[in-house]
Amino acid sequence: MSEETLNPFLIAQKQVREAVTELGLPDAVYEILKQPLRVLEVAIPVVMDDGRVQIFMGYRSQHNDAVGPAKGGLRFAPGVTVDEVKALSMWMTFKCATLGLPYGGGKGGVICDPKKLSSRELEALSRGYIQAVSQIVGPDKDIPAPDVYTNPQIMAWMVDEFSRIREHNAFGLMTGKPLIIGGSAGRGTATGRGCVIVAAAAADKLGIDIKKARVVVEGFGNAGSVAAAIISEMGASVIACNDSTGGIHSPRGLDVKAVIAHKQKTGSVLGFPGTVPVTNEELLQLECDILIPAALENQITETVALGVKARIVSEAANGPTTPEADAILSGKGVLVLPDVLASAGGVTVSYFEWVQNLMSYYWTEKEVHEKLTVMMNRAFDAVYQMHEQKKVTMRRAAFMVAVSRVAEAMKVRGWLD
Repeated sequence: MSEETLNPFLIAQKQVREAVTELGLPDAVYEILKQPLRVLEVAIPVVMDDGRVQIFMGYRSQHNDAVGPAKGGLRFAPGVTVDEVKALSMWMTFKCATLGLPYGGGKGGVICDPKKLSSRELEALSRGYIQAVSQIVGPDKDIPAPDVYTNPQIMAWMVDEFSRIREHNAFGLMTGKPLIIGGSAGRGTATGRGCVIVAAAAADKLGIDIKKARVVVEGFGNAGSVAAAIISEMGASVIACNDSTGGIHSPRGLDVKAVIAHKQKTGSVLGFPGTVPVTNEELLQLECDILIPAALENQITETVALGVKARIVSEAANGPTTPEADAILSGKGVLVLPDVLASAGGVTVSYFEWVQNLMSYYWTEKEVHEKLTVMMNRAFDAVYQMHEQKKVTMRRAAFMVAVSRVAEAMKVRGWLD
């Protein structure tokens, strides 16, 4: 595929352009939304364990803050690029707007391989990053969260460093924190849970009995394993899953809890008793009712999409389906629940966490689950209504819902004539 086909920033711009055109909004809306309001590039010096100083490059992109402060994850990964960070910040704007959250989109990244860093080096890098971006982040400016290869401990280090800089506890800076310093109950399972909530709502619309549904989960990390566990508790049969080491398939269904235990013990889903190995492409093309891509970007390509047999694709990952594949799936009658909707459970509970931090009052896990269910179903209904009214795909409908909300905020604030 061409670089343009897979460039996430160009994909995001195209999606915005299509939504603006479909809604009949002024060109000025696209001109503002086609790029972030600001992008900061930083160089972070870290004294390594061997005494040498290594420079790590980092980014923070703030796409739009018309509705509220920027919100979005922070990833530590070798392949981080500025275009990736910019695109992800754009998608966060529309993810938040789809859910009706009072946030704009933000995203950050540091080019590094955290697996090769000691705990001390990782802490130094985390504190160095927040020092470098401290002027543009904060509870009322930009609220980061865990993303690829970052976790609650990294968030805790960053909150502590920011609190030192500000000379007061600022727990509202970050979400996805440990519970003891203002984290929210239910945050760790929120992305997978939200994905399943909208998948179940879509199944109901299509007349699929969730208790009889066959489900395939691509990616058995946090989001994928949680989604598999929750949907199996609803009565669905998870017939296949995979991780970075390979995939497993059992037409009779998997004991998801046992697969999770097997992976924790062995480090892989491979070798689980009673299963046969499958490649990633074979897994994505298995006969099923619901396919949950919960791995990386651009997994469902044009070639893969031709063989997809699922009736519903619920995107727990960010950008797992290429635009060409999206068109093919739409033509085949597959209902694709886009990432800006289906993977929004995490940012929704992050919003809950931020609200709890501002109030210094915390909810139970049951309350968090109930509030998440209400918000995910409300967002699904808004997108599905747009999908039916305008006869567009669910992805286009989600962007139309989101863009219309952001455009309204920009208009009333005087950003548009």
